[in-house]
Amino acid sequence: MALWGNKDSFSNLTGTVSVDYATKVVTGSGTTFVTAGISTGDVISIGAGNTFGQAVVTSVTSATQLSIASTQFLSGAAISGIAYTVSEEPVYSLGVGEALRGTLGGPSLVYGVDATEATVAAATTAFGKEAGFAVAHAGWVAVAATYTDSNGRVRIKSETLVASGSITGDATDDAIFPDS
Repeated sequence: MALWGNKDSFSNLTGTVSVDYATKVVTGSGTTFVTAGISTGDVISIGAGNTFGQAVVTSVTSATQLSIASTQFLSGAAISGIAYTVSEEPVYSLGVGEALRGTLGGPSLVYGVDATEATVAAATTAFGKEAGFAVAHAGWVAVAATYTDSNGRVRIKSETLVASGSITGDATDDAIFPDS
Protein backbone atom coordinates (compact mmCIF):
# COMPACT_ATOMS: atom_id res chain seq x y z
CA MET A 1 0.00 0.00 0.00
CA ALA A 2 1.48 3.32 -1.08
CA LEU A 3 1.22 6.40 1.12
CA TRP A 4 0.01 8.45 -1.87
CA GLY A 5 -0.48 8.27 -5.61
CA ASN A 6 -1.09 10.70 -8.43
CA LYS A 7 -4.87 10.49 -8.98
CA ASP A 8 -6.71 13.58 -7.77
CA SER A 9 -9.98 11.87 -8.64
CA PHE A 10 -11.11 8.61 -10.20
CA SER A 11 -13.21 9.69 -13.20
CA ASN A 12 -15.18 6.48 -13.71
CA LEU A 13 -17.08 6.24 -10.41
CA THR A 14 -20.77 5.41 -10.40
CA GLY A 15 -23.55 4.93 -7.85
CA THR A 16 -23.84 5.79 -4.18
CA VAL A 17 -22.54 4.30 -0.93
CA SER A 18 -23.70 3.35 2.54
CA VAL A 19 -21.42 2.77 5.53
CA ASP A 20 -21.76 0.29 8.38
CA TYR A 21 -19.72 1.92 11.15
CA ALA A 22 -19.60 -1.27 13.24
CA THR A 23 -18.09 -3.49 10.54
CA LYS A 24 -16.23 -0.73 8.63
CA VAL A 25 -17.84 -1.96 5.41
CA VAL A 26 -18.85 0.39 2.61
CA THR A 27 -21.65 -1.01 0.46
CA GLY A 28 -22.33 0.48 -2.93
CA SER A 29 -25.47 0.69 -5.01
CA GLY A 30 -24.75 0.89 -8.74
CA THR A 31 -21.01 1.01 -8.01
CA THR A 32 -18.12 -0.59 -9.87
CA PHE A 33 -15.36 -0.52 -7.25
CA VAL A 34 -13.26 -3.23 -8.95
CA THR A 35 -13.39 -1.98 -12.54
CA ALA A 36 -12.98 1.63 -11.36
CA GLY A 37 -9.54 0.60 -10.12
CA ILE A 38 -10.06 1.38 -6.43
CA SER A 39 -7.46 -0.39 -4.32
CA THR A 40 -5.92 -0.63 -0.87
CA GLY A 41 -4.59 2.73 0.31
CA ASP A 42 -6.96 4.87 -1.76
CA VAL A 43 -9.01 7.49 0.09
CA ILE A 44 -12.79 7.46 -0.18
CA SER A 45 -14.49 10.81 0.46
CA ILE A 46 -18.18 10.61 1.20
CA GLY A 47 -20.72 13.32 0.43
CA ALA A 48 -20.53 16.47 -1.65
CA GLY A 49 -17.38 18.24 -0.49
CA ASN A 50 -16.60 15.38 1.91
CA THR A 51 -19.54 16.36 4.14
CA PHE A 52 -19.51 12.91 5.77
CA GLY A 53 -15.72 12.63 5.88
CA GLN A 54 -13.00 10.36 4.53
CA ALA A 55 -11.54 6.91 5.13
CA VAL A 56 -8.68 4.78 3.83
CA VAL A 57 -9.64 1.71 1.78
CA THR A 58 -8.18 -1.53 3.18
CA SER A 59 -9.68 -3.95 0.66
CA VAL A 60 -12.07 -4.14 -2.26
CA THR A 61 -14.21 -7.25 -2.02
CA SER A 62 -16.46 -6.78 -5.05
CA ALA A 63 -18.00 -4.21 -7.35
CA THR A 64 -20.32 -3.19 -4.53
CA GLN A 65 -18.33 -3.72 -1.34
CA LEU A 66 -15.10 -2.46 0.17
CA SER A 67 -13.63 -2.21 3.66
CA ILE A 68 -12.12 0.82 5.36
CA ALA A 69 -9.38 1.03 7.99
CA SER A 70 -11.18 3.31 10.42
CA THR A 71 -14.24 5.48 10.87
CA GLN A 72 -12.21 8.09 12.76
CA PHE A 73 -12.51 10.72 10.04
CA LEU A 74 -16.17 10.05 9.23
CA SER A 75 -18.83 12.31 10.73
CA GLY A 76 -20.68 9.66 12.74
CA ALA A 77 -23.93 10.54 10.95
CA ALA A 78 -25.87 7.82 9.14
CA ILE A 79 -24.47 7.33 5.63
CA SER A 80 -26.87 5.74 3.17
CA GLY A 81 -27.26 6.37 -0.56
CA ILE A 82 -24.62 9.12 -0.58
CA ALA A 83 -22.37 10.23 -3.46
CA TYR A 84 -18.65 9.61 -3.10
CA THR A 85 -15.28 10.28 -4.68
CA VAL A 86 -11.98 8.41 -4.47
CA SER A 87 -8.46 9.76 -4.73
CA GLU A 88 -4.88 8.75 -4.05
CA GLU A 89 -4.23 11.69 -1.73
CA PRO A 90 -1.71 11.15 1.08
CA VAL A 91 -3.31 8.93 3.74
CA TYR A 92 -1.59 10.88 6.49
CA SER A 93 -3.50 14.02 5.48
CA LEU A 94 -6.88 12.75 6.68
CA GLY A 95 -8.13 15.01 9.44
CA VAL A 96 -5.92 17.93 8.42
CA GLY A 97 -8.95 19.89 7.27
CA GLU A 98 -10.81 19.48 10.54
CA ALA A 99 -7.90 20.79 12.60
CA LEU A 100 -6.89 23.65 10.30
CA ARG A 101 -10.08 24.73 8.55
CA GLY A 102 -9.96 28.36 9.74
CA THR A 103 -12.10 30.78 7.77
CA LEU A 104 -11.59 29.09 4.42
CA GLY A 105 -14.43 26.64 5.01
CA GLY A 106 -15.14 23.46 3.10
CA PRO A 107 -14.14 20.04 4.33
CA SER A 108 -11.71 19.12 1.55
CA LEU A 109 -8.54 21.05 2.10
CA VAL A 110 -6.00 18.72 0.51
CA TYR A 111 -5.89 19.08 -3.25
CA GLY A 112 -4.13 17.34 -6.10
CA VAL A 113 -2.73 20.30 -8.03
CA ASP A 114 -1.34 19.57 -11.47
CA ALA A 115 1.23 21.79 -13.20
CA THR A 116 -1.43 23.70 -15.18
CA GLU A 117 -3.49 24.42 -12.06
CA ALA A 118 -0.37 25.64 -10.22
CA THR A 119 0.47 28.01 -13.08
CA VAL A 120 -3.09 29.36 -13.31
CA ALA A 121 -3.32 29.79 -9.51
CA ALA A 122 -0.18 31.93 -9.58
CA ALA A 123 -1.97 34.40 -11.87
CA THR A 124 -5.42 34.34 -10.19
CA THR A 125 -6.74 36.76 -7.61
CA ALA A 126 -8.25 35.25 -4.44
CA PHE A 127 -9.52 37.18 -1.43
CA GLY A 128 -8.43 40.38 -3.16
CA LYS A 129 -4.85 39.18 -3.36
CA GLU A 130 -3.01 38.51 -6.61
CA ALA A 131 -1.85 34.89 -6.69
CA GLY A 132 -3.89 34.18 -3.56
CA PHE A 133 -3.79 30.41 -4.00
CA ALA A 134 -0.31 30.25 -5.52
CA VAL A 135 1.52 27.10 -4.44
CA ALA A 136 5.22 26.37 -4.22
CA HIS A 137 4.95 23.19 -6.32
CA ALA A 138 2.41 21.09 -8.16
CA GLY A 139 1.49 17.96 -6.19
CA TRP A 140 -0.58 17.25 -3.08
CA VAL A 141 -1.24 20.61 -1.43
CA ALA A 142 -2.92 21.39 1.90
CA VAL A 143 -4.72 24.72 1.99
CA ALA A 144 -5.16 25.27 5.69
CA ALA A 145 -6.89 28.56 6.36
CA THR A 146 -7.20 32.23 5.73
CA TYR A 147 -6.19 34.70 8.37
CA THR A 148 -5.67 38.43 8.73
CA ASP A 149 -2.10 39.48 9.40
CA SER A 150 -1.05 42.31 11.72
CA ASN A 151 -1.34 44.78 8.83
CA GLY A 152 -4.96 43.84 8.12
CA ARG A 153 -4.19 41.84 4.96
CA VAL A 154 -5.92 38.53 4.27
CA ARG A 155 -3.41 35.70 3.91
CA ILE A 156 -3.86 32.10 2.82
CA LYS A 157 -1.84 29.33 4.46
CA SER A 158 -0.85 26.45 2.21
CA GLU A 159 1.77 23.74 2.23
CA THR A 160 2.97 21.35 -0.43
CA LEU A 161 2.73 17.91 1.22
CA VAL A 162 4.13 15.98 -1.74
CA ALA A 163 5.70 17.73 -4.73
CA SER A 164 4.74 15.95 -7.93
CA GLY A 165 4.44 16.91 -11.55
CA SER A 166 2.23 13.94 -12.42
CA ILE A 167 -1.15 14.59 -10.72
CA THR A 168 -3.96 13.24 -12.92
CA GLY A 169 -7.75 13.06 -12.81
CA ASP A 170 -9.14 16.53 -12.21
CA ALA A 171 -11.29 16.71 -9.07
CA THR A 172 -13.99 19.31 -8.53
CA ASP A 173 -11.59 21.84 -7.06
CA ASP A 174 -11.75 24.39 -9.88
CA ALA A 175 -13.09 27.17 -7.63
CA ILE A 176 -9.69 27.20 -5.92
CA PHE A 177 -7.38 25.64 -8.52
CA PRO A 178 -8.92 26.37 -11.95
CA ASP A 179 -7.67 24.66 -15.10
CA SER A 180 -7.65 27.82 -17.17
